[in-house]
Amino acid sequence: MDSLMRLVCPDSPSVWDGGELSPCFRDLVLGFGANLVTLFTMAVLGVAKRKRRRNYQMNIVEKGVLCCLPILGASLSLLDMALLVRSQHFMGADTYHSLIFRGSRFLLWTTIFAVSMLPGGPFVFKNRFLCIWFIVKPFLEIPLLQESFHSRKVTVCIKESCLLLMDIVFAILLNIIRTRFPPSKGSSKEDPLLEVLDDGGDDYVRDSDYFWNTLLFKSIAVVMERGIGKQLGFEDLPLLPEDMDPSFCHTTLKNCWKAQWEAHGPESSLFKALFHAYGWSYLRLGLVKVTNDCLGFAGPLLLNKLIRFLQNGSQHLDGYLLAITLGIASILKSFLDTQYTYYLAKLKLKLRSSIMISIYKKCLAVSLAERSQFSAGEIQTFMSIDAERTVNMCNSFHDAWSLPVQIGVALYLLYTQVKFAFLSGFALTVLLIPVNKWISTLIAAATEKMMKQKDERIRKTGELLAHIRTIKMYSWEPLFSSWLLETRTAELKHLSTRKYLDAWCVFFWATTPTLFSILTFGLYTLMGHQLDAATVFTCIALFNTLISPLNSFPWVINGLIDAFISSRRLSRFLCCSEHRNSLFNSSSLTDTEFISENISISMQDACCVWSSSSSDNCKLVIDHVSLVLPMGSLVAVIGEVGSGKSSLVNAFLGEMRLTHGRISSFGRVAYVPQVPWILSGTLRDNILFGNNYSPERYNHILRACTLDIDISMMTGGDTTYVGEKGITLSGGQRARLALARALYHVSDVLVLDDVLSAVDARVALWILDNAIRGSLIEKKTCILCTHNAQAISVADVVVVMEKGHAVWVGSPTDLVTSRYTALCPTVLQNVSLLQDQLVSLEAEEVVCQDSNFQSSTGEAQDIIEEEERKEGSVELYVYKSYAKFSGWLVSIIIFLSAILMQASRNGNDLWLSYWVDTSKLVKQLVSSQSFYLTVLCCFCVANSILTLIRAFSFAYGGLRAAVKVHATLLHKLISSPAQFFDQTPTGRIVNRFSSDIYTIDDSLPFILNILLAHFVGLLGIVIVLSYVQVFILSLLLPLGYIYSKLQFFYRSSSRELRRLDSVARSPIYTSFTETLDGASTIRAFKFEEIFFTRFIKHLKLYQRTSYSELTASLWLSLRLQLLAAMIISFVAVMSVIGSRNDLPIGMGSPGMVGLALSYAAPVVSLLGNFLSSFTETEKEMVSLERIVQYIEIPEEKLDGPLLLNLTWPSRGQIFFQNVMLRYLPLSPPALDDVTFTISGGTQVGIVGRTGAGKSSIVSALFRLNNICGGHILVDGIDINEVPVRDLRSRFAVVPQSAFLFEGSLRDNLDPYRVNDDAKIWSTLDKCHMKEDVEIAGGLDILVKEAGASFSVGQRQLLCLARAFLKSSKVLCLDECTASIDAQTASILQDTISKECRGITVVTIAHRISTILGMDKVLVLDHGHLVEEGNPRDLLENKHSRFAGFACASTM
Repeated sequence: MDSLMRLVCPDSPSVWDGGELSPCFRDLVLGFGANLVTLFTMAVLGVAKRKRRRNYQMNIVEKGVLCCLPILGASLSLLDMALLVRSQHFMGADTYHSLIFRGSRFLLWTTIFAVSMLPGGPFVFKNRFLCIWFIVKPFLEIPLLQESFHSRKVTVCIKESCLLLMDIVFAILLNIIRTRFPPSKGSSKEDPLLEVLDDGGDDYVRDSDYFWNTLLFKSIAVVMERGIGKQLGFEDLPLLPEDMDPSFCHTTLKNCWKAQWEAHGPESSLFKALFHAYGWSYLRLGLVKVTNDCLGFAGPLLLNKLIRFLQNGSQHLDGYLLAITLGIASILKSFLDTQYTYYLAKLKLKLRSSIMISIYKKCLAVSLAERSQFSAGEIQTFMSIDAERTVNMCNSFHDAWSLPVQIGVALYLLYTQVKFAFLSGFALTVLLIPVNKWISTLIAAATEKMMKQKDERIRKTGELLAHIRTIKMYSWEPLFSSWLLETRTAELKHLSTRKYLDAWCVFFWATTPTLFSILTFGLYTLMGHQLDAATVFTCIALFNTLISPLNSFPWVINGLIDAFISSRRLSRFLCCSEHRNSLFNSSSLTDTEFISENISISMQDACCVWSSSSSDNCKLVIDHVSLVLPMGSLVAVIGEVGSGKSSLVNAFLGEMRLTHGRISSFGRVAYVPQVPWILSGTLRDNILFGNNYSPERYNHILRACTLDIDISMMTGGDTTYVGEKGITLSGGQRARLALARALYHVSDVLVLDDVLSAVDARVALWILDNAIRGSLIEKKTCILCTHNAQAISVADVVVVMEKGHAVWVGSPTDLVTSRYTALCPTVLQNVSLLQDQLVSLEAEEVVCQDSNFQSSTGEAQDIIEEEERKEGSVELYVYKSYAKFSGWLVSIIIFLSAILMQASRNGNDLWLSYWVDTSKLVKQLVSSQSFYLTVLCCFCVANSILTLIRAFSFAYGGLRAAVKVHATLLHKLISSPAQFFDQTPTGRIVNRFSSDIYTIDDSLPFILNILLAHFVGLLGIVIVLSYVQVFILSLLLPLGYIYSKLQFFYRSSSRELRRLDSVARSPIYTSFTETLDGASTIRAFKFEEIFFTRFIKHLKLYQRTSYSELTASLWLSLRLQLLAAMIISFVAVMSVIGSRNDLPIGMGSPGMVGLALSYAAPVVSLLGNFLSSFTETEKEMVSLERIVQYIEIPEEKLDGPLLLNLTWPSRGQIFFQNVMLRYLPLSPPALDDVTFTISGGTQVGIVGRTGAGKSSIVSALFRLNNICGGHILVDGIDINEVPVRDLRSRFAVVPQSAFLFEGSLRDNLDPYRVNDDAKIWSTLDKCHMKEDVEIAGGLDILVKEAGASFSVGQRQLLCLARAFLKSSKVLCLDECTASIDAQTASILQDTISKECRGITVVTIAHRISTILGMDKVLVLDHGHLVEEGNPRDLLENKHSRFAGFACASTM
């Protein structure tokens, strides 16, 4: 053995040679040994896979990897052996170890090719161990590459680099094939290979197309060609890859979250679940990033060799080889860079869809009680912002380790150039680390506080938009606007902290390369070294390489901090307990216990609270209730306001948290909440609610709910589109529509929460007889919360609730003799008269139905306007708008400081070039070196000052724009007419205030800053290159032409793709908001899957637009980087030609040539980044464009020629003269030629069936909708001549939908703080709310969002107290006692009569008893005034309309 070693390695030690590995060890162990292990592994696997030796058709990708690459590798290895044999030492023994290694490499590539050609051979290369070994193997060859670079022979360096690169590319592609094209797993009982061939053939063909499309991004080219000729639509977008389907992504994350939950329970981490779902795919991308980063350093190294070649003035061909290699390295980096970005962005889209679906699904599953720990605005922020920030962790995590590695490698290469002089610059970098750490900590704290304020702002915005009509009636727009702006100010306070800290980060890290340069070169010269062109410009190239990681690092840290904060917030939400508590039991139809006992719902000593499981507040709302409700019975739940009726219903549904006892229910449930939940869509869609259409059953239900008459009056019939939350329907129509939905649904239990209070007496009687007691719910259990006397009298079981207790349960006949008889007033005894009224109503409906009912085949009436989408480029006025919002002076300062900053940087480099050229000619003295260093320091100081000015100017300008954009948008929206909100979904507006405002706050200033930096950087490079190499001017024209064509081809489509992306995003938030509002209804109907599927459909479209946008940007990036590689090659080749004196024009001194080459290298990234950032700026500007659209919507006519005195209206006289009102241009008139007079100080009641136009009287009086004809006069003044807010502020109103906002009760009752506590308490006492308020905690208690702290009836009483406190001469009551029990309503009516003497009171009522004592009654029908007069006079006329209503009502 010793003789053999002496023969092979006569002059080389076995392992170590002077502190490093010996050539013999490198060749025989690391080289030959590794190849031998690979050959042995392939042989073992080949034997193991011998049973699979059947014909296997490789796809084109596998052929490329397993055939073409081995042939190329074998050819290069053979060439390497030939060069070795022809060398001058080929006869020496010292080359044997090299020859053995190179021979084994040739044998390995040949064997790979041979095995791949064998039947079943490709299966060998899909083995996990072999794939991992091929990744490890190139690292063993690094010492061999290091030896070749030490030789300083260009040919040897390039040859060894190519061979190592072949190994790396083969390993990466082999692993991609293994994960991308895994063989199908066959059955153990059948031939697995046959199954693979039969089932997977077509998929392989598609995968090969996918590979080439992915490499060159060809699939998007077709879309971009269409984008030149027309406006792109959703149908033009390419299809999603299968693994990006939102359903597939969600399933992956769901399984991992389930495992996380089983292991950790409530302490589960979303971050860990994401890692388990996508971690391996993400970590594999790190290999691509490592290779890409390594190629990034090839440029400076090749540049160093090329400049040294030029300095030496050699006539050898090595210069051309170096120049061409520099270009090839740029091309390879272009492909790797775009592929890494593509797969990383794909992963981010998968993460985004997974997280968004998880949030949506959680909202469907979390009960109202459990959800109470989060506000609606906070949950919307989870979807719109936190999901996006968590996804951005993908960028930050790889950068967090990659950037320090890049910085470390750059520093090492600097050491090789300037020895220990680089330590001065390195010391500066180290000193800045704790500074940046401290700044990052402050940024994290500011971000967390900012997000809390953002949540609150979004919540308040949603509250404002949800109740905008009521707020306009109160004339509270300025008040709510000021409250919202206070929250915005607090948010901006933390945003400004973050932005100015970011500005310091930008300053420190942007000036570091310049300071690094001056400190390094200064110390290097002071150490006695002479600067030369190769050293200086290699260092400059390395400094430029440092710029990106140094500048990016603070953003990376901030991104990681933001991501971890958001992931913790999302984890907390996703860990909430879900809808059905373990104490609940929903039994099936086969439950023998329930069937035998004939029980529908059972409550056993149940205690329920409205607080979440994490809350310490456990105030019992349902207190030890025990109930057994028989199957098929009609159960009436009654009680005073706030007694717990609705809470009892929600306890049945499982929406409350059960703390004690047991609740069991039987069968399927249909539910109508007290505030009806209406979907955006057609009337038919709302009724069917996902069920199949049955014409006979459908028409039967329409008639039972008296919807047939309403539908017959609508232009589109039952295909009429209703607005968000049913805003285009009356309150009664919404209630009946929700009832029709519940009746159409096949159920065993029907839960109706006060559904009769919103309709008039005759319709209530009809619904009771035909719907609630009719054949439609025969044998069903019906639970009805009500104050309606007829409903109570016909119930099978009556449950009396009092302060959360079921204090009495029995029959209606027993109720009359109990102490709770006051809750059930005397029912009309004249049953025959009731029947006559039913027959009369039925005849009226049949006539209307026969004459007017329209077929549902008509087209849907467009109430909701399609979201507007601009065409073409973002117009110049949008950019001007942003500059105006930021301030023109600030914009000019930013632009000038950026240009001067770049000029100082270019001046610094030109001065260095002049320095090295003069040092070569004249030996410099110490004094002259001091002069050069002083000038260099001046450039450095100037650059630092200008960088600081630019950073802080941008921060100030961005903050100023954020303030003004939000304030202007808010002002314009609250000044918009009510019709705008009727036709615009709330989600669409919230999208502006959440995503678009967030873009303007954060993303837009950031990308504008980058764009400006790239622009001035590119401008500086072009000027310097043109000055240094005049031949570069010959390239400017053709390259400019190609560049302009590329950017035109790209931008025309990219704008449309961003707009499509914004349009596709709005339905997601609209659907999400709608689901938040109706989650309890969806759960009751068990329709979670239907809404889940609908949301996924919206998300899939959003995913397609985002994927198309990504592919288009990478299509451009790849081609621009290839174009930039041409520039580098041109400059390098021309420099070599110029050094040979083959041109009539000289190429400048070595210093100038070095400067040109160092400036040409960044063009690779800068040219692509400039257009990418410009396009990204256009995309971000779309957010501003969308906001400007809303800023430009027409406002209400706020002013008027008449200025009112302080006492108007003094009498309260109201005169309607021939008034006509339409809600939409094509809709039937809501008021048609209505004329009446209301004398001052009188009380007038307005009655009519639902949809008759009662509430339209109030809308016209308050000018919520402009009248089409006629006049309305109050105290002789035409209200159209009065400023609208002044007009509304003079009237008091209790709206149809009681409105309480989140805040103190005092602010809800007296927001302007004009009344003292004594008056407020006195008013509450009159409204019978004093005791409830005292129990709740007084006037300073916090009212929950939408008044959730109180029942609907209590909210109406509080709104009445608010109206009393206003002390207006005109008081409008729109069904203000609809949800109040009859006893309380009667007492309140006496209070109104007593307290409102001398005040004009206009009351819209369904309870006839509440208006019998009034001075006058107006009867409306289909927008016409059909009857008016004294109520008692009209009652005496048995044929009057009013007498008919009275007979159908409780007297």
